[in-house]
Amino acid sequence: MRKAAVRIGLVVCGAVFLVAVWNIVSILSAYRQGEQLYTETAEQYVQEATEPTQQAEAAEDAAQSSALTPEAVDTVTETAEPPISVDFDSLQAVNPEVVGWLYCADTAINYPVLQGTDNEYYLHHLYDGTYNSSGSIFVDCNNSADFADANTILYGHHMRNGSMFAGLQKFADQTYYEEHPVMWLLTPEKNYKILLVSGYTTSADSDTYTIFPQPDQAWEDYLTQCLAQSDFTAAVDTGGAEKLITLSTCAYSFEDARYVLHGVMVEVGN
Repeated sequence: MRKAAVRIGLVVCGAVFLVAVWNIVSILSAYRQGEQLYTETAEQYVQEATEPTQQAEAAEDAAQSSALTPEAVDTVTETAEPPISVDFDSLQAVNPEVVGWLYCADTAINYPVLQGTDNEYYLHHLYDGTYNSSGSIFVDCNNSADFADANTILYGHHMRNGSMFAGLQKFADQTYYEEHPVMWLLTPEKNYKILLVSGYTTSADSDTYTIFPQPDQAWEDYLTQCLAQSDFTAAVDTGGAEKLITLSTCAYSFEDARYVLHGVMVEVGN
């Protein structure tokens, strides 16, 4: 009787182990599938600027400086041309819900931006519709699809392999921010330079996720609050700003924690 119980216990333990191994293999396979698709998508639809302007080269040197002085910030933020171009016609032929492309030099952020009819679908689907735990970078379904709102919210998973929006929390470090002060958002109609101004941990139900159609007094108060709680100090003059973009991903410092990164959107090259 005792030997039979031991055998049953071993069988159960073995089954549990096999299920755990299968789950890990499945997760890693999904990670690889998602990463491969987005890598191939960038290679197929995104082209780097072949001849950067003298201004762009100076901006890149400034952005890589170990000490981002106010003068260096001016150089970075005055860059007029995006460092990449995107074939949106071909992308939207694959999925018409592609509304933009988000890029940050020397990081993993180089992804198409989607917008669905809800905030659930692209949590678990790649941009081509494939079911995958990596999901996509997507705009809040309540935002305007053309980024016309005064605060546009983008969501992305905090993937363990460093993909998607996992790197957002790195901006909690001042040095990392100084090395990556700018992102780019390209859309079929307009291109935007994103001057990063604030990053911090918040809760999933905080006022951070307020959508403002227009830059009114409430929006100005919101911006002031965002700047006040930032982990890094940005030498960016936000006076005259009219549009913010808010990038959001999961954080793990408390239950339902999120790390958010705010940037001022500046239209360029149009």
